[in-house]
Amino acid sequence: MVKKIVFVALVILMGSVSNAQSYNQEKTALTNFLIRMYENAPFEGVRAVDDYEQQYLISVLTLDPTKYGGNESAMFRVAGVKAMSQASRFFNGSNITSDLIIRTSEKSDGTADTEMMETIKENSVGFVKALELLTNSTLPDGRMVFIYYTPINNQEPAK
Repeated sequence: MVKKIVFVALVILMGSVSNAQSYNQEKTALTNFLIRMYENAPFEGVRAVDDYEQQYLISVLTLDPTKYGGNESAMFRVAGVKAMSQASRFFNGSNITSDLIIRTSEKSDGTADTEMMETIKENSVGFVKALELLTNSTLPDGRMVFIYYTPINNQEPAK
């Protein structure tokens, strides 16, 4: 009886270890694929990527570490917030407004100066669940690239 219980526990344990290894192998394969894709044609923003059995939303961004004064924690926090912002705009859309102000002033010599100023504002509302840092690395110019991802089927449609 004890042998049967130990055998069943061992089988269950081996099954869970096998699933964990499979998950890590899939994550490693996805990471390697995305790094090769980025090195081939660098990009920033949000993309949908198809795996054999799953679709992922990836959010890619670069940051300059010198702007964070060596505070790695702050830089990683900013990267996470920017990645979630990009993903939120992808899923929920955004409202963009633009104002153009044109000022003309006459000079004393009879000529006119024209100054144009454009203000662009973007507003997006939403939340993206379970966005996870997949990998980060340093580019040759010193900037850091961050790749975040989440399975697309975990997102709820915009209301």
